[in-house]
Amino acid sequence: MLIEQSIAERLGAFPTVRMRRLRRTPALRRMVEETRLSPADFIYPLFVVHGHNVRREVLSMPGVYHLSIDQLAPEIEEISALGIPAVILFGLPASKDPIGYENFDTYGIVQQAVREIKRVNPEVVVITDVCMCEYTDHGHCGIIHDHEVANDETIEIFGRVAVSHAEAGADMVAPSGMMDGQVAAIRRALDGAGFSHIPIMAYAAKYASNFYGPFRDAAQSPPQFGDRRGYQMNPANAREALREVILDIQEGADIVMVKPALAYLDVIRQVRETFPVPVAAYNVSGEYSMVKAAARKGWLDERAVALEILTAIKRAGADLILTYFAKDAARWLK
Repeated sequence: MLIEQSIAERLGAFPTVRMRRLRRTPALRRMVEETRLSPADFIYPLFVVHGHNVRREVLSMPGVYHLSIDQLAPEIEEISALGIPAVILFGLPASKDPIGYENFDTYGIVQQAVREIKRVNPEVVVITDVCMCEYTDHGHCGIIHDHEVANDETIEIFGRVAVSHAEAGADMVAPSGMMDGQVAAIRRALDGAGFSHIPIMAYAAKYASNFYGPFRDAAQSPPQFGDRRGYQMNPANAREALREVILDIQEGADIVMVKPALAYLDVIRQVRETFPVPVAAYNVSGEYSMVKAAARKGWLDERAVALEILTAIKRAGADLILTYFAKDAARWLK
C-alpha cells in the first residue's frame, strides 16, 4: 500500500493530471493505443468436405461454409489478399467408423485440402487439426473401449494422423483431443518420419465448454453417448490449465492454446505471464454465433463488438487468434 501511494504521489493527481487529454481526438487515441489488432494475428478455420461445387453455409454459423476442394482456390486467394497468414483445417469424411480411418488416409479430405491450398498459394501457413471426433461414428476424440476413451491407443493414432498431414504438406499440426501424452506421441511420430521441422500447436488448455455447439454442427461431431468432460478441462479450474500447459511444453509443444477464449481471458493472461512460448487462443463457434445472432436482431453492432472481443483476447496475452471473424475483421481493420 505504501509503495502504491508513493507511485501515485510521484505521478501527480487532478488537476495537474487529466487523463482525458490523450483521449480528445482519434489521432491522439491511436498514438497511445496499447493493444493493436492486425490481420497477421489471425488463423482462419476452414471446413472441407467431399464433393464438387459445394459451398454450403453452416446454419448455426452465418458466414461459415462447408467447402469442397474445388472451392478452396477462391477462398485462399481472398484470405491471402486480406493479409491473413494461416488457416486451420477441419475435415468431414466420406464415411465414419470406430477408428476414423480416413483421418490418416493419403487421400483423406484434409490431405487433399492441404495439397490444394499449397498449390494455390505455397506461402499460406496450413495448420491441421489432429483429433478423431469428426471421423468416428461415436463422435468421441479417441478409440472407445467399454464406453471409455482408451488414452494410450488413441495417441498412437494421433501420431499416424500427424505424419499423414505432414506428408501432404501441412506446415503445423494442432492436436485437440486432450489426451494425456498426445504431444509427446505426435512429436515422436513426426521426428521418426523425418518431420522434425514441423511445429506442434497444442490445444493445451481446452475446456469442456458449452460454447462449442455450433462447431459440432459444422463438423458433424457431437458425441453419440456421454460427453467429453472425462478428457476436456473443468471450466472451474485455472491452476490445472497451467499444469496442462507445462506438460505440453515439456513434451515438445511449440505453441500452446487456450480454448475457448472469451470466457477464459484470465487463463490466457496466466499462461502468457507464466510461459515464454507463443500463446494462441480460439475465439470459438459459440462466441462467434452469439454475436452474429444478436447483430441480426439489431441488438449489437457486429463490427464494434467483434473487434472489441478480438482486442480483449489479444490484450489478455494471445499472440495468435483462431477466429471465424478473421476475414471480416481483416476488412474492418483495413
